[in-house]
Amino acid sequence: MIDETVQSFAKGLDVLRSFSGRSSQTITDVSERTGLTRAAARRFLRTLCQTGLATTDGKSFRLSPAVLELGQAYLSGKTEQQALLDILMDVTRQIGESASAAVLDGTDIIYVSRSAARDRVVSIGLSIGSRLPAHATSMGQALLAQLDPAALDAYFAAARLVALTPHTLTTRKALETRLTEVRARGYAIVTDELEVGLRSMAVPVVSPGRPGIAINTSAQSARVTAEAMVSGYLPVLRRAARQIQGSGLF
Repeated sequence: MIDETVQSFAKGLDVLRSFSGRSSQTITDVSERTGLTRAAARRFLRTLCQTGLATTDGKSFRLSPAVLELGQAYLSGKTEQQALLDILMDVTRQIGESASAAVLDGTDIIYVSRSAARDRVVSIGLSIGSRLPAHATSMGQALLAQLDPAALDAYFAAARLVALTPHTLTTRKALETRLTEVRARGYAIVTDELEVGLRSMAVPVVSPGRPGIAINTSAQSARVTAEAMVSGYLPVLRRAARQIQGSGLF
């Protein structure tokens, strides 16, 4: 099969993604986060500056507001984005907790919609476009559990199962055991694996032939037990998932 991809373009996108969670980076930072040499990282960063997508003070680099244009093509005219947000906001109204939706992107999940509960505080700042490692998140585990064996093998070949807390699953065996459980019961619960003190629950939106999406809610583990999530939150999430599935949004 002929390779019709442009590797330099892909590497440039990796440089853009490396700014996730960081307001500024040095050449060394970008090199370490992307695996590029310092020389290559410098060329890509200088190119971003030349095209107006980044700025520099000579040492550190920052993305410019112009990068928002890249996402505008996805968001503009997409009434389904508002419909998805409406469904998540309804979840928040019913259970009083934040609700989010995410898709699997490589070894991470990326948030595509979020309804934040005003009086609930989570130390990890989350918004549309936020990325988190799939293995340590409820939405990530819900999505990974839906992959076929070949796709799951590809995930494990690329994933770095880093311990974010003492409770994070960091071996393939442990994560595969968890995914088997998630697949059997139809939902994922993660406690203290992404952040100590945080419990989250996610359900997948199963739509054959469409990209996978999951929705979740989270709460402080000291305030909401796993049993309370299953009895009180799971029915709400499942109804929301059916709404999304039935609407054909994803």
